[in-house]
Amino acid sequence: MSMASAQRAATYLRISLDQTGEGLAIARQRRECVKIIKQRGWKLVGEFVDNSISASDARKNRPGYDALVKAYEAGDFDALVCYDLDRLTRQPRQLEDWIDAAEDRGLALVTANGEADLTTDGGRMFARVKLAVARAEVDRKSRRQRDAASQRARLGRPPLGVRLTGYTPKGEIVPAEADLVCRMFQMFHAGESLKSIARTLTNEGVTTRGRKPWHPSTIRTILVNPRYAGRAIYQGKPTGKLGNWEPIVSDDVFDVVQAKLNDPRRVSNREGTDRKHLGSGLFLCGICEAPVSSWSQNRYVCRERHVNRARVPVDNWVRTVIVARLQREDMADLLAPTESELAPLLAEVEQLQNRLARIEADYDADLIDGYRYASATERVRAERAVIERKIAAHSSGAALGEILNSPDPAAAFFGAGLMAQRAVIDALCVVRLLPGTRYSRVFNKDTVAITPKKGAKDAQR
Repeated sequence: MSMASAQRAATYLRISLDQTGEGLAIARQRRECVKIIKQRGWKLVGEFVDNSISASDARKNRPGYDALVKAYEAGDFDALVCYDLDRLTRQPRQLEDWIDAAEDRGLALVTANGEADLTTDGGRMFARVKLAVARAEVDRKSRRQRDAASQRARLGRPPLGVRLTGYTPKGEIVPAEADLVCRMFQMFHAGESLKSIARTLTNEGVTTRGRKPWHPSTIRTILVNPRYAGRAIYQGKPTGKLGNWEPIVSDDVFDVVQAKLNDPRRVSNREGTDRKHLGSGLFLCGICEAPVSSWSQNRYVCRERHVNRARVPVDNWVRTVIVARLQREDMADLLAPTESELAPLLAEVEQLQNRLARIEADYDADLIDGYRYASATERVRAERAVIERKIAAHSSGAALGEILNSPDPAAAFFGAGLMAQRAVIDALCVVRLLPGTRYSRVFNKDTVAITPKKGAKDAQR
């Protein structure tokens, strides 16, 4: 079909970034494209729009473009009007698809700056050259941006782009936001899960900068960002240099949080194990030593059914014992490990990270093959997992430290969230459930064995 006889026309409108959100650039493109359709006496049968979406990366999803392709394949139009060729695509492969469409089915492709007749040799050459020039400009811009980002990282300056919660674009502290970020780190460090942190903030009416509820994945994005510890990053990875902005959290808190986030026991659930009951997965069966789980909301059972205990009286007794322990005069002995105790473990993690970096560098330089690379990295990561489990175990005392440092530790324990209470119990003792007296409705405290952990003294005394 020739251009002159084409009747059904579709428009494709795209802008890479709508900074105002008002769609003015899209409106300008629409006006020019509709003018062309009216001048030619065509009928507008469809409009396809992608707002704030780049055409430079073929991996990015363009819903409007994808719908355009499907509509053409379905035979819904036979003329396509766009503002400029690079609005339609900047990918050579996609351009060739439209060239094939013009050659095989006579597609009329018109741009506001002149016809791109893909059915002729000259038109195809024009389109290919124009696309190559546009692609080269994109590549040069990307290279300049990468070089600038690399230089900023080397100089310890904050990267440009989306503003980080807690900081201005220049890296200055935003007090209210920084307090919230610090609180997130403290809550997670004290034993709260990502889910429970998100739930607490939502219940308090605290929202993101975009006025949306906090989600566990959003909180995790904050907790893993090295910039909050004042560390410079490039392409999402620490450079090993300090930034020239004020950190919001200390190195030790940040490193402990990373160890807990990377704990292999959390890998299957990236949002953290947000338990609904005090003893689920924490209390043990006194017969087989397996963690008990909650069954039918009201009972604790082990997988072999050695124990089947009513949950509420067990929880109440464990809380009573813990509160009694917190009220003792020697409670200061239970404080969390000092920084000096954690320092060697954190240093080991850093050494293992450096080993991983050297292995990756050797692989990139073709000094080792893929088999040796995989084997070496697996060994180092296994070693790191062991150390991170130790750090995570140590850091469970953080919740205990916060409670012991409060004016009324007992009240602080009762007022703490479920995950923080679990962390305190885990720091102080091991709870084992023994079979109860059959057919008895009277709770027997002797069937709940509470054994103090090393250094915690007698929790039941």
